[in-house]
Amino acid sequence: MEILLQVIVTGLATGGLYGLIALGFVLIYKATSVLNLAMGEFMTLGAFVCFTVLTQIKAPFYLALILTLVAAILLGFIVERLILRPLIGEPIISAIMVTIGLGVILKGLIYMVWTPTFRNFPEIFPPKPLNLGFAVVPSGLWWGFFFAIIGMLIFLLIFKFSRTGVAMRAVASDQQAALSMGISVRWVFALAWCFGAMASVIGGIVIGNISGISVYMGDIGLKVLAVIILGGLDSIGGAILGGFIIGILENLTGLYIDPLIGGGAKNVAPFFMLVFILMIRPYGLFGKKIIERV
Repeated sequence: MEILLQVIVTGLATGGLYGLIALGFVLIYKATSVLNLAMGEFMTLGAFVCFTVLTQIKAPFYLALILTLVAAILLGFIVERLILRPLIGEPIISAIMVTIGLGVILKGLIYMVWTPTFRNFPEIFPPKPLNLGFAVVPSGLWWGFFFAIIGMLIFLLIFKFSRTGVAMRAVASDQQAALSMGISVRWVFALAWCFGAMASVIGGIVIGNISGISVYMGDIGLKVLAVIILGGLDSIGGAILGGFIIGILENLTGLYIDPLIGGGAKNVAPFFMLVFILMIRPYGLFGKKIIERV
């Protein structure tokens, strides 16, 4: 029983980290209806920028975090302005395919600038684990969970109570109606990409602190697709809840199924969940159900 509780608690902490990265997907999709498949590379780039500031400039972590978030805002703004804005009015699949190409370009740039060498991230969080009595949560996972919850609360407050959030919700609901009310749809699109980039780079920093950084760390973005589809592509709370479910599912699969088949099931469990959800509830647990008449 103690092992099961430990696995569940660790799964919740891991799921919080997945949910943090999923926020980046959801924030962009919620306002623009574009699924950014380059999010993993956004995350990787943020981790490397923070790593460089910490190791080369010798800046304290708080300053490295601020500079990394500024870089994320610039990245989101440039991508939206130069790459996605010309595609406004084009089929959504065109924008999605462009994000795939963008991901390949960013991975290539990261490869050229930082090389494929694996690097250990400087210690940025207190190493002491969180002892709950019935389970112990490693420091990196605990801080990832903390950032996920804080990020979710911040973005929920922005969407629910700020003028910016009202504008983003209006654009997400009906772009033509938002335009008629004087809301700048292009400005909202740029803001959504900046928010999404910020969420993803924070996730990259936390993952880098846990397991180090490399050019290929962005592959976790594919796993996060299962999270956002489970929770709902346009649901901030659903992204966090989906992360918790996928994190627990992974750990339980590793505990009970991997020993029976020699391993590997833990890595594919999220994709089995992805297929299952698409078959049963394609709009996710909290996603907006859209009915089209043809």
